[in-house]
Amino acid sequence: MSNLKDTLQTLSIEGLWKNNPALVQLLGLCPLLAVTATFINGLGLGLATLFVLVGANVTVSVVRQWVPNDIRIPVFVMIIAAYVTVIELLMNAFTYNLYLALGIFIPLIVTNCAIIGRAEAYASKQPPHLAAYDGFVMGLGFALVLMLLGGMREIFGAGTLFAGADRLFGDIASDWTIVVFQTDNPFLLAILPPGAFIGMGLIIALKNYIDSVYKSRVESESITKVERARVTAES
Repeated sequence: MSNLKDTLQTLSIEGLWKNNPALVQLLGLCPLLAVTATFINGLGLGLATLFVLVGANVTVSVVRQWVPNDIRIPVFVMIIAAYVTVIELLMNAFTYNLYLALGIFIPLIVTNCAIIGRAEAYASKQPPHLAAYDGFVMGLGFALVLMLLGGMREIFGAGTLFAGADRLFGDIASDWTIVVFQTDNPFLLAILPPGAFIGMGLIIALKNYIDSVYKSRVESESITKVERARVTAES
């Protein structure tokens, strides 16, 4: 039980922070930068990617013993494509307007290196429950970056947040839009692709800064402990 807890904790830290697919591995940048003009777009694509990651990881883990090593990559791609087809049809049926907004980037989930990479590097070597959790935290880490970037671009670009929430949650969310500030001239740099590059760079810089501060603090605490141990030994 203790080993399982430690494993799940390690997977959580890796997926959400240390090995985040978007911030560290820099995978899936094409859809990440292209569709995150709003928070809801980022949330929709993030949930779709998370669903595909979990489903593909579990399926790959279950069938890994029967897949010949020589054809494992094509088989993994077919499994991922099946799940992408399912999520595409579901979005087409229940969230059609969001489906139109995300466009070609839904089927392009098949080519997301983060999904193929986790299937090959982890799911194909682990039992289903660990593969499922790995897919969940990796997908969640990717989705959080999508939402953060989409929220930043929407606020700075249009002065709103949660605009178009009804496209994902239905009519109940028609009045969820938060107006942060009024503007007659949207800040196009934030809405257009260059704004996505700038916003992504700022997020990565912030993560690196937090990591450096944490590392400096840990090193300082280690030096302090060594000095205290030395003083205690000498006395």
